Parts: sequence; structure tokens; C-alpha cells
Amino acid sequence: MKELKAGDQEIAEKIYLIRGHKIMLDKDLAEMYGVETKRLIEQVNRNALRFPPEFMFRLTNEEFDVLRSQFATSKRGGRRYAPYVFTEHGILMLSSVLNSKQAITVNLAALHMSLNIPGLISYCNDVAFGVGSNGLIPSTKSS
Repeated sequence: MKELKAGDQEIAEKIYLIRGHKIMLDKDLAEMYGVETKRLIEQVNRNALRFPPEFMFRLTNEEFDVLRSQFATSKRGGRRYAPYVFTEHGILMLSSVLNSKQAITVNLAALHMSLNIPGLISYCNDVAFGVGSNGLIPSTKSS
């Protein structure tokens, strides 16, 4: 398997496995594309037909709480609403709604990375959700 380059490693560290999909958070994608998160979501909402549920979905409150606990962030500062998350196809679709050179560059890099590293999932943060007797139970896998 190929080794990840520094930039690829940064991207891989922002990929999570949720509901059986490799996803990235809206805030991480906005940062990569050089736009505010609210602007990214505005463009997605304006082009809703391009983002079916298999491309993008919103985390449930329970999933959001578990994910937030992975980051050890407080509930007081930060987001008030669960984030939107994008699957691989949704990430690629973003280039059609975020029409900038940076969006194109980011999407080409993501395409190259996913095509050249078939075992990428082993580098991803694995946040799997299962239901136990006390509700959702996170299971993390370190790389």
C-alpha cells in the first residue's frame, strides 16, 4: 500500500465512518475549500437536487453527541446544530456548486487520493455507532 503524503494524511484524518459511509464534516470541507461553513451549506441548499441522501445527510443528535465526545469539545461553545456530512460522491459534487479554482484543486486532490490509495479506510477515523443497552456506543479505531 502507498504511504500517505502530508496533505493526504491531513485529509484522511478528517474522514469518519458513519452509517457505513466514509464521510467528511461540512466544517472540514468548508475549511478545505476556503469558504465559510454557512456559505457551503447555502450553495448545497440552492442545489438540493444534486445532493440526495446517499451524497449528504445531517447527523442525528445522538450521532452528533458521540462525535462531539470524540473531539472532547464542550456543548457550550461551538455548534448549536448537528452538522451536515458528505459522502465521497457528495464531496465530488461540491465542485459543481463551489465554482472556484480552490474547489477544483481540492476535488482533484481528493480524486487522486481515493484512486491511488485503495486501502484509505484503514487510515480513516472510524466512528462506528451501535446501539447498546444505554443507547449509542461509540467505537473508535486508531490508525
